Amino acid sequence: MERVSRFFGIEEQHSTVQREILAGFTTFISMVYILFVNPSVLGDSGMDKGAVFAATALASAIGCFLMGLYAKYPIATAPALGINAFFSYSVVIGMGVSWQTALAGVFVASLIFMLITVFKLREIIIDAIPRNMKLAISAGIGMFVAFIGLHGGGLIVANKSTVVGLGDFSQGTTWLTVFGLIITVILMVRKVPGAIFIGMLLTSIVGAISGLIKLPTHFVAAAPSLKPTFLAGLNHIGDINTVQMWVVVLTFLLVTFFDTAGTLVGLAEQAGFMKDNKMPRVGKALVSDSTAMLAGSLLGTSPVGAFVESSAGIAVGGRTGLTAVVTGVLFVFSLFFSPLLTVVTSQVTAPALVIVGVLMAQSLKKIDWEKLEIAIPAFLIVLGMPLTYSISDGIALGFIVYPITMITAGRRKEIHPIMYVLFFVFVVFMYILNVK
Repeated sequence: MERVSRFFGIEEQHSTVQREILAGFTTFISMVYILFVNPSVLGDSGMDKGAVFAATALASAIGCFLMGLYAKYPIATAPALGINAFFSYSVVIGMGVSWQTALAGVFVASLIFMLITVFKLREIIIDAIPRNMKLAISAGIGMFVAFIGLHGGGLIVANKSTVVGLGDFSQGTTWLTVFGLIITVILMVRKVPGAIFIGMLLTSIVGAISGLIKLPTHFVAAAPSLKPTFLAGLNHIGDINTVQMWVVVLTFLLVTFFDTAGTLVGLAEQAGFMKDNKMPRVGKALVSDSTAMLAGSLLGTSPVGAFVESSAGIAVGGRTGLTAVVTGVLFVFSLFFSPLLTVVTSQVTAPALVIVGVLMAQSLKKIDWEKLEIAIPAFLIVLGMPLTYSISDGIALGFIVYPITMITAGRRKEIHPIMYVLFFVFVVFMYILNVK
């Protein structure tokens, strides 16, 4: 145990092995839904759901191991939500591209991703982002995570009259979310160690007792075969020979780049890792997630990146790579215990995500709100992420406005040249994604 502590630098981070293991469990439980959501989304494109389930678990595990053992951060990886929907509904169904060719697009994007990571272009861009914008990204992710939790738990639903509204309180599942949220809030306010994890455990127990969560008929199942998707995209790289397909590759690249960059910065802010506006070992973290994306494209899943739900593990005290390694191990085990994972419903994870949102929103107090040239783009980032349901879109809104407000305020010299480049990149990015 002492060697483990020394390898991960647990004492230096003022943590314990037990706390790191608990954080790993918490992170896994908070993001385990991706094992079921991703096969459902990619399955609509014609991909084999069992193979996607296995690819999702293995690609996530590979990224977690790299992030934990190489970068030594408590940050987990998994196929990103949103970009998987773009894969299925925009590329395959909307454009009529085969899922194999779309997978080839992910593979090519991941190779480009690796190259810009090796040449440290991603690291340079992240370091160039002003501190106030990084704080806004962290807070925005908190709002986004909380919104995901409220929606997943049934407390916030779509409403034709008001866009969104309160959920249906005649449903028992909605009350299960309310119970979980109240009990977790009480535990957090009382500063009970592992409050978020205990809250999820108690919510699962109440859900099972009340019949709102169905217990599986069996607990162990054979791991699904990867054969239908494994290396399927390699034979279709030659199909990427049109402007349309290169736009698809560029979209995979840009969305994953800024989703992951924003998530890494936000999580680093939450955990207190940022030093002089820079993230230590950011190069290793970027290599880890780009390698996971490459592995995922070969196994058969949409782009993999740093997962925002890692904030749940950080919130319970995870500060080292051991947290990510534990999460990775659980992803491997999940291949054989998939029936048991159905107990972890969105009502169970919703309270955790809401509390994490509260914790991440604390970054708001550090933003220089008295200067409008800073406050306006920061506000657009914070508001944009939950309202567009996209981390990268929220970043785009703020980064497009930032140079405009700074120049107007006579602070042109304070703008890093890369921020001008990002201005034009995001203008093109928004046009490509949102012009119908």
